[in-house]
Amino acid sequence: MAYTIHPSAIVDEGATIGDGSRIWHFVHVCSGAVIGAGVSLGQGVFVGNKVRIGDKCKVQNNVSIYDNVALETGVFCGPSMVFTNVYNPRALVERKDEYRDTLVREGASLGANCTIVCGISIGAYAFVAAGAVVNKNVPDFALMAGVPARQIGWMSAYGDKLDLPLQGECEAHCAATNDLYRLSGGVVTRHQRKADSAS
Repeated sequence: MAYTIHPSAIVDEGATIGDGSRIWHFVHVCSGAVIGAGVSLGQGVFVGNKVRIGDKCKVQNNVSIYDNVALETGVFCGPSMVFTNVYNPRALVERKDEYRDTLVREGASLGANCTIVCGISIGAYAFVAAGAVVNKNVPDFALMAGVPARQIGWMSAYGDKLDLPLQGECEAHCAATNDLYRLSGGVVTRHQRKADSAS
């Protein structure tokens, strides 16, 4: 496999790294980690043993991805954002058998310095604002902000805010891609917009 590892990085024997991935300064990848193709791990990133990172993810500087965290394809992790894997940690109580799974679905963006509390899932193409603290499941395409995070809107897969209310029955499209987004029952779905037929 062809991938790039900076001389200062440590990749433990047994780790799996996909083609075209780049591992930068002072990264540590543990032996059980599975990293897809075309992944970028920025300076100071830590990847635990029981971690799965999908293709084309971008993990910026100083992010620790601990055991029981899984990132699907194309997830963006902003600088110094935080994952956890124990809900009620104590230094004097061993809780390695209580790790909670965290799943970040395809295309989601996690802003700089946000915190993702363990045991939840972040929906596909959701967008978590910088500094937010997320402690509950996030729907697909949701825009989340604040402490604790609350939904303040909807985002397209391209990364533009959609002109949709939080609830109701309506449609909007992304100006950049022309994809159509439909809100119904508190759920947003994306539909490829058909080209106009030639007359």
